[in-house]
Parts: sequence; structure tokens; C-alpha cells
Amino acid sequence: MRFYSLNKIVRPTNTRLLLATKSTQSVWRSNVYAGSNIRMRFYSVEAQKNEEAKEENQDVKEDNSSLNEDQKKVKELESKLEEKTKENVELRDRLLRSIADFRNLQQVTKKDIQNAKDFALQKFAKDLLESVDNFGHALKAFKEDDLSKNQEINDLYTGVKMTRDVFEKTLKKHGIEQLNPLGEEFDPNKHEATFELPQPDKEPGTVFHVQQIGFTLNNRVLRPAKVGIVKDSK
Repeated sequence: MRFYSLNKIVRPTNTRLLLATKSTQSVWRSNVYAGSNIRMRFYSVEAQKNEEAKEENQDVKEDNSSLNEDQKKVKELESKLEEKTKENVELRDRLLRSIADFRNLQQVTKKDIQNAKDFALQKFAKDLLESVDNFGHALKAFKEDDLSKNQEINDLYTGVKMTRDVFEKTLKKHGIEQLNPLGEEFDPNKHEATFELPQPDKEPGTVFHVQQIGFTLNNRVLRPAKVGIVKDSK
């Protein structure tokens, strides 16, 4: 029978225990490392998520700020557009008024020029009316008996009458026409009543006698006709 020392007997046991302990420590260390790796991975994922969330919030803030700036720019442009629209309306109104005023001025100027042309001879025409009256007085001075008895007097009458006719045609060519209202109704704008007499066979206010023939220049009364009108017997 063999006897072993306690050291020999215990040594193997200690070796196994050491081996078990080392293996346990290695397992524990591996588990610790694994746990630490998991925790590191977990922390890294959480940090990445937080970083991404921060970036998203930053992007949202930047988008909101850019949106606010765009809205401000849009409002500014809308206000400027409204102002320009009002200015455009005012300028258009001014333009239309200016065009209307200019056209009115053209019409008035044209009318004034035409009146100046039409009535430039008014003073000269009035002076010629006395000559026309003199022709009438000269022709009335001839008596019918003298015209039939004396050829020279007849020729003189014919010459004076022809001269008067040519003179009146020349006046008519320049817009001067006679105004002989015999038998017409009295018009105070064209006639000048010198006397009134009752006439039973005529309407009151009718011109029954022309004392002096009137004249018009381009339909404007140059000299009213002096007339006698019928008086109302009532």
C-alpha cells in the first residue's frame, strides 16, 4: 500500500481548481467584454440617434427660418406689387385725362381757327354792306317810265343792276348772304322790328315789310334785317 503526501494529493486538486477558476475568469471576462461591447454598441446607437434627432431638429429649424424669410419676401413683394398697381391705376387715369384734355384742346383750337377763318372778314364785310345798300338805292331811283322812253337810261339801269348782281355773287362766294324775311315769322335773333301795324289778313308777329335787308356771314348774323311786323289787334 502506497502512501501519498498531502501536497501531492492536494496539488492536483488545486490545479483543477485553478484551471476552473481561470476558465471561470476567462468566461467572466469574456462576458464582461461582451456586455461592455453591447453597452458600447447600445450607447453608440443611442448617441447616433440623438445626433440624428439633433440634425433633424436643426434642419427643421433651418427650414422654418428659410420659410419665414420666404414668407417675408413674398409679403414684401405683394406689398410692392399692390403699390405699383395703385401707381399704375393713377398713372393710367392721368394719361386718360391728359388725352381727353388734349383732344378737347384740339377741338377748341380747331374751332377757333375755323371761326377765325370764317369771321376774319366780318369788319370788312360790314363796310361792304353800305355799297350793297347804295346799289339798291340807285336802282330804286330809276323810274319805269324813264326806262321805257330813254334807251340810255335803260342801259344805265341794266349796267348798275349787273354790277350789283356780280357784287352780291362775290359776297355770297365768301359766305355773305342776304337776309330777306318777308312773310316769315319774326325772329328777334335775326330781325329788328322798327314798327308794328295791324293786318287783318295776316298772323300777328309776321313780317309784312322789309325796311332794310339784313346779311349773314357764315350763318352768323352780320346785320339784322329791319322789318315791320303785324300787330295783334286784340
